[in-house]
Amino acid sequence: MPQIPRETVEQVLAATDIVDLISSYGFTVKRAGSRFVTLCPFHNEKSPSFSIDPVRQFFHCFGCKKSGDAIHFVREHENLTFIDAVKKLASRASIPIVEEAVDPKEERARRDRGRLLDLHREVSRFFHSLLLKSPDAAHAREYLKSRGFGKEMAERWEIGWAPESARTFLDWAREKGVRGRDLVNSGLAIQRDSGGLYIRFRDRLMFPIRNDHGDVIAFSGRQLREDPRSGKYINSPETTLFKKSNVLFALDRSRKGIMNEKAVLLCEGQIDAIACHEQGIENAIAPLGTAFTPQHAKILKRYTKQALLCFDADSAGYTAAERAFRELAGEDFSVRVVRMPPGEDPDSFMQKNGTDAFRALLGEALNFFDFKIEHAKSNGGLSGPQERAAFTRDCAELLSVVSDAVSRDAMINHVATRLRTGVPELRSAVADVARKGATRRKFERRREEEPEPAAVVEPVPLDRRIGTLCALALHSTEARDWLAEQFENIHEIEKQLEGVAILRAILSARPDPTSPASINSFLSGLPEGQRLALQQEPSFSENLPDDPVTSAEQTLADASALALEKEDAQIKAALNDPDLGIEEQIKLLQRAKEIAELIGGLQGRALTTDRFAPSARGKRSENPWKKGDFRDERKP
Repeated sequence: MPQIPRETVEQVLAATDIVDLISSYGFTVKRAGSRFVTLCPFHNEKSPSFSIDPVRQFFHCFGCKKSGDAIHFVREHENLTFIDAVKKLASRASIPIVEEAVDPKEERARRDRGRLLDLHREVSRFFHSLLLKSPDAAHAREYLKSRGFGKEMAERWEIGWAPESARTFLDWAREKGVRGRDLVNSGLAIQRDSGGLYIRFRDRLMFPIRNDHGDVIAFSGRQLREDPRSGKYINSPETTLFKKSNVLFALDRSRKGIMNEKAVLLCEGQIDAIACHEQGIENAIAPLGTAFTPQHAKILKRYTKQALLCFDADSAGYTAAERAFRELAGEDFSVRVVRMPPGEDPDSFMQKNGTDAFRALLGEALNFFDFKIEHAKSNGGLSGPQERAAFTRDCAELLSVVSDAVSRDAMINHVATRLRTGVPELRSAVADVARKGATRRKFERRREEEPEPAAVVEPVPLDRRIGTLCALALHSTEARDWLAEQFENIHEIEKQLEGVAILRAILSARPDPTSPASINSFLSGLPEGQRLALQQEPSFSENLPDDPVTSAEQTLADASALALEKEDAQIKAALNDPDLGIEEQIKLLQRAKEIAELIGGLQGRALTTDRFAPSARGKRSENPWKKGDFRDERKP
């Protein structure tokens, strides 16, 4: 896999203010002393337990215990990989990213992906220039005008026109030096059996499809002249760039609007989403020629937990609303449905009635089950006992997909009241459906031999004294340098106390304690279990003591004493073994005598229990083992 150099990660973190970053996601951040607080983005709470340290550029939630730097916030909030999170922050700070390829295949794939992105960008510009300037595209411009859109809208969305003549497109591609293989790999062309190329899009209004970063990755083409042999809309096929289940039209433009409105407006088609944006409704998106998928719901969960469904008022729109509800409810969304008049979509409705009337429709959206019940009433779905029973079973099946138990129970009570049926009976029906569904999914997983979900990474064990030493080494140059000289002491402790490997990593890497970016970059490079253990250590987020070196000395002495006591207990247990040989007994007794002397040398020494409390300054204490040099390979 390609890797981003640590220097670049450090540069990105240095250019990112974590308070501004978290505020940009729409959270209300308030100062509380030297820190900032807000409601935790990762769990439901009424009073803020999410703390942001502007000095260390670090966040910590005292409720759910999540913590980390700016990169980890973006990873958790947007469900991104480490590399994608770094790229996102780098783009925000205008920092170029150069990945270090460690695999020739990965490097080749990266180059191919870059070439396809370049091709899509150039093709989009070509189609757009034809729409604006070509005499042959006059009917495409007239179509846009008939929908109430002008040149400005076409420029904002880079709408284009695919020429009717394949020769026009191929001549352009040849002039640009585009390879036929890339046209096929991009989905813009199909390889004929005869060896020639068939151009997929002809005489169509072209809508660029973009990823989250705004890169063109595919196209959607709308038919301009009726042709029964072809669909009204055709999309690019799935490619290495474009996976329909992972892409939502206009999401790159809608993220800020979704967070501002605290809800997403899900439309049926691209024109409807564009019409909403053109009228200032900037939280509108649309799927792309496919049903709403579980991955779509996971993507939207990064930005909101509220969804408004705005589909056509026909059977297809009703079915689409139910499918979307299933996926959204499974991710704990609150779902409402906008009731469109028959024969209208957002675009046509706003043209006839204006934007304010459409906003009023949005405000009157019904929660999903009220919408479903009203639809059933108007279509005879509740006209008799049999119909009512079938409808109740249908509601139970939909209620079973709601992931949040509290929300599900509230919905069960509401639906039972509306249908005038017993709450216990409906709850039992929902539980029965959920059980059958779980059994079916388990069987399907076995049949398809799906891999088990990845195990949740747990923090590695970390003794609190070692955690304190790690925090001191990260945040104090003097304490780190002193600890780096205690090679043999630390080596002995490692045999008895957990987490010393993390301390060794700190002393070897030597991140700059004065630079939060350097510290956070180092933490990002640790194995996840070590990072979690360290960032959940209480002393990690506390203030540095007045005398870090003295605190380090006292803590190391305390750790040494504990390690000696553990070793002494192990020796005593071994001496009780009746099968122990005489030579081994002598060795153990000699070691026990040495330990007793070492522990005696530690008695009476002031060892603070609060490692980060200010301590009295005085003569540095000797440690029970002789000094070594941890930095033997790093000395000048």
